[in-house]
Amino acid sequence: MTGVRLPAEFEKRMQDMLKDAYPAFLHSYDNEKKSALRVNTLKGTVDEFFENSGFDGLKPVIWEQRGFYYNEEMRVGKHPLHEAGAYYIQEPSAMAPAAYLEAEPGEKVLDLCAAPGGKSTQIASYMENKGLLVCNEVNPARAKILSENVERMGIKNALVINEQPQRLAEMFAGYFDRILVDAPCSGEGMFRKNEEAVNEWSLENVRSCAQRQDMILSCADIMLRAGGRLVYSTCTFSPEENEGSIARFIESNPDYEIVEVRRYEGMISGNPDYGYPHCGLKELERTLRLFPHMVEGEGHYAAVLQKGGEVPAGYKAFLANGVQTGIKPKDIKELMEFANEALNVKLFDEKRGCILNFGGQLYLMPDDMPSIDRLKVLRAGLHLGTLKKNRFEPSHALALALRPYEAGKVYTLSDDEAASFINGQTISADKELEKGWYLMVYRGYSLGWGKLAGQMIKNHYPKGLRK
Repeated sequence: MTGVRLPAEFEKRMQDMLKDAYPAFLHSYDNEKKSALRVNTLKGTVDEFFENSGFDGLKPVIWEQRGFYYNEEMRVGKHPLHEAGAYYIQEPSAMAPAAYLEAEPGEKVLDLCAAPGGKSTQIASYMENKGLLVCNEVNPARAKILSENVERMGIKNALVINEQPQRLAEMFAGYFDRILVDAPCSGEGMFRKNEEAVNEWSLENVRSCAQRQDMILSCADIMLRAGGRLVYSTCTFSPEENEGSIARFIESNPDYEIVEVRRYEGMISGNPDYGYPHCGLKELERTLRLFPHMVEGEGHYAAVLQKGGEVPAGYKAFLANGVQTGIKPKDIKELMEFANEALNVKLFDEKRGCILNFGGQLYLMPDDMPSIDRLKVLRAGLHLGTLKKNRFEPSHALALALRPYEAGKVYTLSDDEAASFINGQTISADKELEKGWYLMVYRGYSLGWGKLAGQMIKNHYPKGLRK
């Protein structure tokens, strides 16, 4: 019936779980997968996006107000606005967990299993660049992709690291207000989308994933403050990794409550009787399942947990290494000269030690950023640029974090010029323009830096990103 060759053991289990609904589930593999994008509100409102992008025919994703389904013919991954970070291409069901996290500006939030960055960048939009967002990924190659996506989306308050959960638990006890655990899983929910997930599936891998999930949740508990919110999610159907993981966690941590949250059309309750663990924990019905025959998206599971207790007055979260010390911007002459010439916004307090010099690379740290001592760090806040001999050269990350009105000089690119700029070509400029650094802007979104000398704008779009 389906073009996807499903493992026999997987099919048997799904038949047992879904019973009369199984044929509809199986038929979903013959349907075209749904594609969606999420507007990046760090760079403009949803209304501004629709006004400037020219994208028509987008349909809302009901559980994420910034999410929209698009037609594959639109080729949104090849558009200059994608390179500008105006939106993030994200599987629609995968938008639900971060929405349920309900992160707020000023909080300390951890995305514990963050690559490639869809949920981290979604959380960042809720935080509005205020507070601290720690994005962690254990795989070095995937952590690099995570860091690149954080940069593209113009996030200023993220600490991107590459550590094991156990290591972080030693350093951040009771530190975070909210934690997202989008756990590594057997990936059954992605079978329609990713044939490799089918080939890698086995019952042994399901059991291995469940054990790893128990460890990750245990570490998350250590790092979450009293009264904090923990959202657990997977992209699998396996009860052992879903209801089972939550049941085992609640059994070991009875101070947690499963929170009743809104179920959108097509979402169904978790089921304590889905073959595992037969624990009779009725509260598992408060968790959520998304099946591809019931929603416009792939398979997903989510549970929202509230930790018991309250933060006492005067509470200070534990940091094994303390807070990172920094340099005052006023003590970096080259940076100040650039800021005075090229920026229209007060990006930092000149008299606060908010700048980190990371081997000649300058970062604007989030407020009270934890010390990076003994941490594998890929990004320590907003990368401002590079200190060179007697001068400062701004980073691509800084360009992508700026709105056009925040730059001293702006050059507006046409459609053809935007394509040329991303290819690394120089841009011919009007002879009346002043020399200096220009923020190159396309349809209201920054694309990178250019520097005018004579009548040519030298292209500073990173060579590794050129198309």
